[in-house]
Amino acid sequence: MINKTHFIYKPIEDKTIVWFENTNEYLVLENTTADILKRLSKGISVKKIAAALSKKLSVPIEKTIDFVLDLEKRVYATKVNQELEIISDAKDIKIPEKFDYIKYYKINDVIFKMSYSSEKELSYVHPKFAHLVIDKPTNFEHSFDVFINNNYIFLYINKEFIGSWNSKEIHFFQGKFSMELIQKIHQKEEKDWMGVFHASAVSNNKKSILFLGDSGNGKSTSLALLQANGFTCLADDFVPIDIDKKEVYSFPAAISIKKSSLDTLLPIYPELETTAEYNFTRLNKIVRYLKPNNKNYNSHIPCKDLIFIKYKKDSPLICKNISKIDAFQQLVPDSWLSPIKNNAQIFLDWFAHLTCYQLTYSNNEEMIDKVSQIFDNEL
Repeated sequence: MINKTHFIYKPIEDKTIVWFENTNEYLVLENTTADILKRLSKGISVKKIAAALSKKLSVPIEKTIDFVLDLEKRVYATKVNQELEIISDAKDIKIPEKFDYIKYYKINDVIFKMSYSSEKELSYVHPKFAHLVIDKPTNFEHSFDVFINNNYIFLYINKEFIGSWNSKEIHFFQGKFSMELIQKIHQKEEKDWMGVFHASAVSNNKKSILFLGDSGNGKSTSLALLQANGFTCLADDFVPIDIDKKEVYSFPAAISIKKSSLDTLLPIYPELETTAEYNFTRLNKIVRYLKPNNKNYNSHIPCKDLIFIKYKKDSPLICKNISKIDAFQQLVPDSWLSPIKNNAQIFLDWFAHLTCYQLTYSNNEEMIDKVSQIFDNEL
């Protein structure tokens, strides 16, 4: 007997987005296919569904039976979750007595003690938060311990084990580190977040806009240009949105500036000339970090617009609305989305009310003017 899973269905434009509770996955389906899925989940027989489909589409029932069976097989196929075995049981791992690097970061009025066992661990975290460093204080609120043991990187917070990751999972470690950090900053648990998006978030202190796009398209550069022109950087690369208010929350990481953007930004930010440079071989990029201009990391601001932005040399400025389905298919793969059913419903409802744009530009002033118009609801 097939174990039926739970679904959420959200019609958007001429398609239906379906969320699968057992895998926390989203699929964009044709409405007819989504309707078949609904019938299957209600326990209606394949033969009965196929007969109705055959009549509706005027095709032989043999073909519709095959179609429904194939859909049922693909949807309800059991996924094997093969987790890599940790060489040493985490319970047997002890926190090192000595750390080579200890840093203190002040975020609003909260002080974090971050201990790194070597320069390698330091490089995974510290560059993005170096602008928050303070001298050793008399007290601190939270301690994060990061160390490598048996080729696994371990994270402990306030002496409690959080997780461990192998050398190929560093980005998962960094994501978990950032998730734990925002929970402490904003006093929320993981269940309180709708999702975290790989984007740049900019605000005019009344509302915010998310910039999205593939690496190298200019998200962070556009953010840096906008913060130099009166806008506020809420977050770069790691953009959390909560369940309660459905707003973008501040994240204090520095803005990641690629080497190719220096010529554009040095006249505006001369401090980048002497800022430390980091070569991330695994990601094939060289970056420097720019301090965000946010003065209040407790802030949280509504978001009604997504902009898929792309810098393209010699291109005229092109700004147009794009379908929400296209936007959804670009947004979701790089995002962490809550696996909780109620949160998934809130995410889909929130997304359905967004306005989505594609903005291509080569002239910075034109880009800034167009984004200003979007903020002012002039498009």
